[in-house]
Amino acid sequence: MPTYVLTGGAGFIGSNFVRLALGQAPDLRVVDIDLLTYAGNLENLAGVPEDRHTFIRADITDAEAVARAIPPGADALINFAAETHVDRSILGPLAFVRTNVLGTQVLLEAARARGVRRFLQVSTDEVYGSLAPDAPPFTEDHPLAPSSPYAASKAGADLLVLASHRTYGQDVVITRCSNNYGPYQFPEKLIPLMLSNALEDKPLPVYGDGRQVRDWVYADDHARAILAAAVRGRPGRIYNIGARQERCNMDVVREVLRQLGKPESLIRHVTDRPGHDRRYAIDPTRAQEELGWRPEVEFEDGLARTIRWYRDNTDWWRRVKDGSYREFYEKWYGRR
Repeated sequence: MPTYVLTGGAGFIGSNFVRLALGQAPDLRVVDIDLLTYAGNLENLAGVPEDRHTFIRADITDAEAVARAIPPGADALINFAAETHVDRSILGPLAFVRTNVLGTQVLLEAARARGVRRFLQVSTDEVYGSLAPDAPPFTEDHPLAPSSPYAASKAGADLLVLASHRTYGQDVVITRCSNNYGPYQFPEKLIPLMLSNALEDKPLPVYGDGRQVRDWVYADDHARAILAAAVRGRPGRIYNIGARQERCNMDVVREVLRQLGKPESLIRHVTDRPGHDRRYAIDPTRAQEELGWRPEVEFEDGLARTIRWYRDNTDWWRRVKDGSYREFYEKWYGRR
């Protein structure tokens, strides 16, 4: 039975990957390591087959705990675990350095020691910095120019991964994805924040003029790309994951309101984020040619699916927004 070790599998992208991977590979076993910080939620894994999914609560910076959790000879370790919110990184960058940089180094060393065949680092297009309005999309050869503490910590982690390949011959792959959206996304990110606020007829805070441009990838498409990279990626290779679906933030917000039947008068422009990158865009040609991956979900359709999920799971995002979802952790782990 093939075994994947995941870190951060109770988060947004990780939990979507767990569902997709276990659904597509009926003989796959997943060992899921997650500290369950504010963005990790065991409810995201409800219904996952327990006979093939083992959950371990641990901090990826704890070398002993990580070593105990990783079964020897696992087929892959996929590192989803990260502090990811740019605003939080501006207020408290040290937590991002600890988790994203130190945590990645601990995982690399543990994977080598435990004989894990492949290490896959889930990264971000933000390591490349900002693009000019008419510039071609980022390729994997674009220089790193991170703008925020979050992006800098992810760039540092990527460099540690590549150094481990060069120095130790470790089989590593890096994926760098553009903006994600879909079910189970923590509602501090743009789309779930806007649609959950709109569902409650609350103001929708939009940074600055709202003309920042992002390339949007549906979570299931991203999960399929990661699975393809885990299976078919070339050692030491970086793969950009993008859908060529560029939208400015204001257009995204207006489309959310349109699909919900809510008025644009709910939009409130607020002071822009410091160092806010103006545009990201990804060239996914390498992933398409070498991994055989293609995005399948058009943005408007993916947004409609996302809105439907949040409408159908009101209790989930309300518990997340008021913090009550975390009470479950203590009740659950208090018995163990």
